[in-house]
Amino acid sequence: MRSIVSILCLLTLMLSLTGTALARGPWRASEHNTKGWHFMSPKERIEHQATVRAFKAYEPCHDYQVAHHQQMQARASAKGLSLPAGGRDICEHLRTDTVGR
Repeated sequence: MRSIVSILCLLTLMLSLTGTALARGPWRASEHNTKGWHFMSPKERIEHQATVRAFKAYEPCHDYQVAHHQQMQARASAKGLSLPAGGRDICEHLRTDTVGR
């Protein structure tokens, strides 16, 4: 009986996690995917997420991303810190060219 209850609990947990992942919707800014997250106010984080979601073309999105990274690097440098290197291009999905991909 215990094993059946354990299996049912495990299945319930798996289904709830799957549902959460599917319901997440569009891109969400977080400390794991946003350079300078810790140097932004809660209001700035919300504005950043809304701005990134609103882009319809690659170039303006990329320009914003570069400017944002520079701003966050300046904030980090002012505190004697640096931003992590790397990361993904959050604007990549807006590219229309397929050359070099």
